[in-house]
Amino acid sequence: MKKNPKQNFNLSIADLINQSTVSVEKQSVGTVKAYGDGVVKVTGLDDVQAGELIDLGNNQFGLALNLEKTETGIVVLGDAAHLKAGATVKKTGKILSIGVSDDILGRTVDVLGRPLDGGNAIFAEKNMLLEKKAPGIMPRQSVTVPMHTGLKAVDALVPIGRGQRELIIGDRSTGKTAVALGTILNQKGENLICVYVCIGQKRSSLAQTIGILEKAGAMEYTTVVAATASVSAAEQFLAPYAGQAIAEYFLDKGKDVLIIFDDLTKHAQAYREISLLLKRPSGREAYPGDVFYLHSRLLERACRLNKENGGGSITALPIIETQNNDVSAFIPTNVISITDGQIYLESDLFNAGMKPAINVGLSVSRVGGAAQVKATKQVAGTMKLDLAQFRELQAFAQFSSDLDDKTKAQLDRGERVNAILKQGWDTPLKMEEQVVVIYAAVKGYLDKVSVDDIQKWESAYLETIKSSYSSILESITKEQKLVEETEKALIDAITTFNTMQQELVSQE
Repeated sequence: MKKNPKQNFNLSIADLINQSTVSVEKQSVGTVKAYGDGVVKVTGLDDVQAGELIDLGNNQFGLALNLEKTETGIVVLGDAAHLKAGATVKKTGKILSIGVSDDILGRTVDVLGRPLDGGNAIFAEKNMLLEKKAPGIMPRQSVTVPMHTGLKAVDALVPIGRGQRELIIGDRSTGKTAVALGTILNQKGENLICVYVCIGQKRSSLAQTIGILEKAGAMEYTTVVAATASVSAAEQFLAPYAGQAIAEYFLDKGKDVLIIFDDLTKHAQAYREISLLLKRPSGREAYPGDVFYLHSRLLERACRLNKENGGGSITALPIIETQNNDVSAFIPTNVISITDGQIYLESDLFNAGMKPAINVGLSVSRVGGAAQVKATKQVAGTMKLDLAQFRELQAFAQFSSDLDDKTKAQLDRGERVNAILKQGWDTPLKMEEQVVVIYAAVKGYLDKVSVDDIQKWESAYLETIKSSYSSILESITKEQKLVEETEKALIDAITTFNTMQQELVSQE
C-alpha cells in the first residue's frame, strides 16, 4: 500500500486534537439501580420531566412517573429484558406523544402509534400529547346534535348527543361491548370518526371485534388502539390517553369523533398495579388516592366545541364492569359522577332473553334529550310511560290472580312495547325506521300480535314500509318530526299491513 507523501505522521497530540472535528453533545443519562415487574429505578436523571420518554436501549422506551429526591421511577413500555443493574439509560427530552395523520383510520395501533396489523408504518403528520388539559368552559357549546346508536332502547329512552359522555355499565357478559360496537356500525355514512380503545382484553376477542368491523365496512372510519391482556400494565394504563389523543387530532380539524373505552375497570386495575409497584400509597379498596383524577382528566376531554374553535366534538362511551350488579363500588361510582348519564345493563334481563339488556328505569341521559330528534320525542314520550306502568303492574300482578280488564290491557301493552325494544346489536336501525316501529307499538297496533311473534312482525313490517311506503320514511328524515299528513299515511300503512297479516294467518 502506497503512503501519501503529504501525510504527516509526526503530528503532536495537541495538533491532532486541534485538527479533529469531534463535536460535544450534552446528554442526561442515568444508571439502572433495579429492574423488575416492569418498573425501573434509575439514579442520575436529575433534570428529567414527569411524563417524559426515556430511551432504555434496544429500541425500547419507558415513561418517567415517579420523580424522587435520589431516584426516578420509570415504567417500561414493552419488554426491556436486556436491562440489568448498572445499565445506562438516557433522556429523550420528549413528553409522551403519539404520531397521528389521516392514515391512522382503518389501522390497529399500540399506545405509541406503532402498527399492530402488519401494515406499513403510519406517517405522522402531527404529534399529539397523550396528556393534555381539557378544553375550558368558553370554547365549548351545548350538546344539540344527536349521536344515533341504531338501538331503539337507547335512541328512544336514553338518547346520546355529540359531545356527551355516556357510561355503559353492567356485569360481565351482559352485552356492554355489543352496544358499543353496534353504535360504531351505525355511524356508516354519518360523517363520524370512531376510535375503539381495547384495554386488558384477550387477543382473540380483539381479533374477533376487528373482524366484525372489517366485514361491516366500519374499519374505513375507525381506529383501534390495542393494549391487550398480554401487554404491560403501563401500556394498558396509557391506552385510553393514546385513543383520546387520536380523537383530538380529528377534533382539531373540526370533525365529530366517537371514542369507546373498553373498559375503564381494567384501566383502573392497571394503574393500581403500577402505583403499588412504584410504592405510592394506596387508599380505598387498595386503589391509589388519585384514581378518580385518572378518569376525570380523561373524560373531561370529551366535549363539543363552538364554531370559533372548529365546531368539532368528541363523544365518549366509557365501559365499566360491575361485580354482581354492585354500582355502589368505588370505580363505578367514580365514573358515574364524571359522566352525563349511564346505560345500565342487567344480567337478569340478559338471562331472560332481553337483548340489549337495558334496565330502562336505572338508565338515564342527562344531556341527550336536548339533542333528540323531535320525531323520536313524539313517539317515545308515551313509551316511557307505558314501560313505567308495565314495570309497576308486573310486580303487583305476581301477587294477584284476579286482574281487571284495564290492568290486563296495560300489562299486555307493556309486554309488547318491551318486546319491540329487543334488537340484535349488529342490526342497527336508522332514526326514521325506529320511529315507524315505536309508533306502531305505543299506539296499540301490536295489541293483537302475539308477544312471541313481535320480532317476526317487525321484520316484515319494515320491509313493507321500505318497499311500498318509502315516502313516509323520506318525510320523517326531511322534517325530523312526524307531521300530520305523514302520521295519517303511517296509520293507513300499519292498518293495511296488519289486515294483510291477519289474512295470511287465516289462510294458513
